[in-house]
Amino acid sequence: MLSFEETIFHIRKAKLGDNESKEILIKNNVLLIKSIVNRFRNKGVDYDDLFQLGSVGLLKAIYNFDEKFGVRFSTYAVPMIIGEIKRFLRDDGEIKVSRIIKMQAINISRFIENYLKEKGVEPTVEEISIGLNIDKEEVVFAIDSTKLTVSLYEKVNDGEDKSQTLIDKIPSNFTEDDYVDKLFLKNLISKLTLREQQIIHLRYFKDKTQGEVAKILGVSQVQVSRLENRILNSLKEKYVAK
Repeated sequence: MLSFEETIFHIRKAKLGDNESKEILIKNNVLLIKSIVNRFRNKGVDYDDLFQLGSVGLLKAIYNFDEKFGVRFSTYAVPMIIGEIKRFLRDDGEIKVSRIIKMQAINISRFIENYLKEKGVEPTVEEISIGLNIDKEEVVFAIDSTKLTVSLYEKVNDGEDKSQTLIDKIPSNFTEDDYVDKLFLKNLISKLTLREQQIIHLRYFKDKTQGEVAKILGVSQVQVSRLENRILNSLKEKYVAK
């Protein structure tokens, strides 16, 4: 990993056209790009294409980064990478239904039509499943596939921000700001001593009690409690200072 100073050094050189520094920055942020790309998998776009889009976003971050921002480059790059991928999905992404599903939907439609003529009522999902010898889940999926689909990236015009898309209206417990905060917190924890990192890891990632941590570290529970409080207060101060 490059230090903050090394990162700034290579950003300056990359902006002047140094390809070697540009490659160094990309290689140093490969894991960051991959972690973001993984959030957009299974959307009908090849992983390699998503990675290329993420790399384009990183390059834009390199050329637009300003040392006066007062943040680490990786923190600044996250929304740039996400934005590049989202822009592509919004402009070129669409929901596609396979030919097999389409054929199933046609067969189901014919079955329902014939069943209605013979019985006078529409068949249940189970009756369709038995009649066509396919799983009930496949019946439901095929029927839903024939309904009018709306792109998540379709523009929403509700009198508010006309640049918003449907996906922006969907409530989510996780936002881009959350991702940036998580990245920032990870950076803060990495600056702790090995003993302090171990305490945080055992307490908040392994769900160990203070007593269990004390046994692992060979200290008293009181010591663990004091250390933990000191670490959390230190992290809070640095986080608020952000």
